[in-house]
Amino acid sequence: MVDAEHREPPIEIRHDVPASARVYGWALGGKDNYQVDRDFALKTAPVFPESIDISRQNRLFLYRAVRYLATEGRVRQFLDMGCGLPTDNNVHQVAQKFTPDARVVYVDIDPIVLAYGRALLAGDGSTVVINADFRDVDAVLGHPDLRRLIDFDEPLAVLFLSVGHHLTDADDPRGIVRTLMGRAASGSHLAFSQIVCSEPERAADLDARMNAAGIPWQNRAREEVDALLLDGLDPVEPGLVNLLHWRPDPDQPPLPPAPEELAQFVGASRMARDMCEYGGVLRKP
Repeated sequence: MVDAEHREPPIEIRHDVPASARVYGWALGGKDNYQVDRDFALKTAPVFPESIDISRQNRLFLYRAVRYLATEGRVRQFLDMGCGLPTDNNVHQVAQKFTPDARVVYVDIDPIVLAYGRALLAGDGSTVVINADFRDVDAVLGHPDLRRLIDFDEPLAVLFLSVGHHLTDADDPRGIVRTLMGRAASGSHLAFSQIVCSEPERAADLDARMNAAGIPWQNRAREEVDALLLDGLDPVEPGLVNLLHWRPDPDQPPLPPAPEELAQFVGASRMARDMCEYGGVLRKP
């Protein structure tokens, strides 16, 4: 039973503005999107063609990171902040493949994520999707479903995968990370990634385009991400890197093909050196 103060409002899905989760899901070959999402992606991709590769590289990193956490990291509970739309090899599927008793809490505010996630997980008592803004740490930590599944006396994996750029400085990303990892037990891990760009004019252009579309966005340089994450946490080898170089595995399960409309942009990241998805896994001593 859900506490009265946490009773969630009816799900209302907007079709007139793009949603980050739906745009990202389309780049992965997903079908749960609207014309406004596809139009936004098709308008943005010619200017930032590497964005399609970056989205797909991040999803492949999710598999490798969760596999590491569930095996070498010996983690049995996962908190996925800003989880996005369900697709193949979701966090709970990867974690439970290697650790069958793993528990997963997904957090997202996008109503379409909630609708599809809850349908996917119906009857699964070890995994839940909660309706919360991942910037509101108190709401996340206070949610009854999180309190039911997560034991903060045991190691926990907190995931911020390709959502770091949605945390602006005004959101206090350092405070968000510190609060969550401060609650977590020794041996807990943080998996984090975000788009970085070393060319200031391109970075400013991307920020402007995303924010104008109603998608909160702040590019950071690699050094800024390092400063955000490396205080009190130990990076797991190979550290914070372009995700292409985080324990690459050519034999991991592949993604569905990119949609035909975006196929022309696949491979563009090989020619771009100023922008990538950057991150890794860190451990709390």
